[in-house]
Order: sequence, then C-alpha cells, then structure tokens
Amino acid sequence: MIQCSMKSSRKLCHFRGRKLKLYEITIKPTSGFGTPLKGDTIFGHFCWQVAEDSSLVEGGIENLINLYDKKPFVIFSSAFPKLVNSKTNYILKKPDLPVYFYIPHSIQQKSEKILLAKEHKKKKWMIVDESLKIDISKTRFLTDKEVTDEISRLSTPQTKKQMRWLPQIGFKTSFLQPHNTINRLTQTTGTREFSPYIQEACFFYPETELVIFALIDESFTSIENVCEALRRIGQWGYGKDASIGLGKFSLAEWEELRIPEIKAEENSLVFLYSLAPAIPQKDAFSRIYFRPFIRFGKHGSVLACSRNPFKNPVIMADEGAVFVPEDIASIFKKPYIGKCAKDLSKIKPETVIQGYSPCLPLIIGEIS
Repeated sequence: MIQCSMKSSRKLCHFRGRKLKLYEITIKPTSGFGTPLKGDTIFGHFCWQVAEDSSLVEGGIENLINLYDKKPFVIFSSAFPKLVNSKTNYILKKPDLPVYFYIPHSIQQKSEKILLAKEHKKKKWMIVDESLKIDISKTRFLTDKEVTDEISRLSTPQTKKQMRWLPQIGFKTSFLQPHNTINRLTQTTGTREFSPYIQEACFFYPETELVIFALIDESFTSIENVCEALRRIGQWGYGKDASIGLGKFSLAEWEELRIPEIKAEENSLVFLYSLAPAIPQKDAFSRIYFRPFIRFGKHGSVLACSRNPFKNPVIMADEGAVFVPEDIASIFKKPYIGKCAKDLSKIKPETVIQGYSPCLPLIIGEIS
C-alpha cells in the first residue's frame, strides 16, 4: 500500500451530482474469468458494444469519447459480491488505509494494539449495507473464509451439498488451466508458439451474485441500454479467453440507488472510497492511500488483430483506494473522482481509458 500525503481535512459534506444517476446492476457468473471484472475494462467492453450498435447512446460513440474528459456519460465500478437476504448487503474491498486507522482510540495497551493490528491484516473485505455509507467504527470486516461462509449460508441446499467436500475453496478461486496450440501442418503441438502453456482463470463460488455500480448521464444513454450492452457482453464473453468459454455471465436485475448524503459531524474525518481503478486529478487531494494497479491495455474487437493492438501502460490507484479531498466543498459536487487517460494508442489516437471511479464517503472517527 502506498500513501501520498500533505495534510488532512475535517468536514463532512454531501454529493450534489449534475445529471448522473447511480444504479446497481446485478450479474451472475456462468463461467470462469480470465480478466478481472474491473471498472475500466467493463467501460472498454461497453464502448465496443456502442461502436457495434449506435442506438445504445445519443450522439455517437466518437463524439462521446471526445467529450469523455469533460463530461463522462457512463462510469462503471468494479464487480463486488452481493448478499440478498432480508436486506441487501455488498461485500466491498477493505479500504487501503494504514492499520492504525482501524484501532479504536480507547485502546491504550501497546500489546493489545499489536494483536488487533495482526487480526485486521487478515481481513480484506467489509460488509456495506444499501445506504452505501461506510463508517470505519461500525463496519464489519471479513477474511476470505468469512466471505465464503456468508455466501455459502445463502446458497441452496444442493450447492451446499456439492461444495461440502471442498472446504478450501474460497468465494473466488484461481485455477491454472493448460492450453495447447496445434500446428496445422504437423497436427501436433511443438516448440515456440506451438508449445503447451498455462493460463490462470478465476472462478466464483456457485450462485455468487456480483454487483456493478454504474453512474449514468441519462441525457446520453439509459440504464436499459447499458444493461442491454452488458447482457451482450455476458453472452459473448468478457476479457481474455472469451473465445474458449471464459467471461460468461447472465444479467439479473438493476435498481436505482440514492447517492449517499452525509451531514457534518464534529470530530470526524471524511474521506472518499473508490469503487474502481482511478487516475487522481491533479491538485484535488491532499493525501491518497492506495495500492498501485498498472493497466497494460490492449484493443479489443477488430483492433485486437491489428498490427499494434497494445496501448501504453497506465498506473492507477486500484479499487479500495482512499482519497482525502483538498477542497471538500468542490469535490463533493460530483459522485465520482479521477480523470480519463488519453494518448494511449498509436493505432487509434482518440482512444481513452476510464480513469474515473464512482466513490463513496468514508467516515472515520477519532484514531489512536
């Protein structure tokens, strides 16, 4: 985890978006995935769907891409597990904050602080309810096993019976899959490009539902059109190795959510929690806590077979990053952070990458 710091801020505000509306879109994986379901990649797949079918947006994809650095028409989060019982909860990545943020101010014993810090390092996830307000002092944090237990508890009896013989399987498990490339002249594998190779694929626990949060400017597109594009992506496959069966998912339902509002609270800090990889805008934040994520981008669709399908690498702050605004009054006027990246492709100069991320307010009380 990396920390960039200058100074902190102590006031709480609320989001006042212009035309953007927040939706949750639920998907159900039906295969493994060769590429993680991250917001910037989902955006790239959506843009290719729009390029194939211009009726999904107003104004044409070229015009919307040219305006994307000033007026984003859609911003996707990464995908996170969703729990539905008597109420809806989301399992989000634990904020990338230093461990001392999680130790209550009331704990004074050094030995007790060390033990609590060790426990917190094992917990990589948190449960957030449908209010989408994250309060560090009230949030429940989970280990990988505890997340699996939560998902398993809501599974059908058939799935529980099927999975009881695999106690080590987590809610998201990676497997190494062998592949062969056949030389059509010899009808065998061989050396160099025809050598057998292994690639990693990620599989989710059976019946896991994932949620993608989407900010949509309805003057350019609608939630119905966005869902239709995602349905097609899930049908044909998302990401790497889609042609051999990976990246398949079905669309469940969508629902509009209220963008969270917070009133000012004394002796509390308010930070911003990112839901997708983001490129921070310049001079907007006094401190950033994040894990770096390097996107080695590649064109899809017809450009995947072009003479130069690769984009320049982009360094981003991964989902779960925490941003401390320099000017809270201005930063809370919109429910997203970041900026798009341009000048990445030599074969298609107008290409952009979604460096934006939907964000949630993160409330932190007194720290030790």
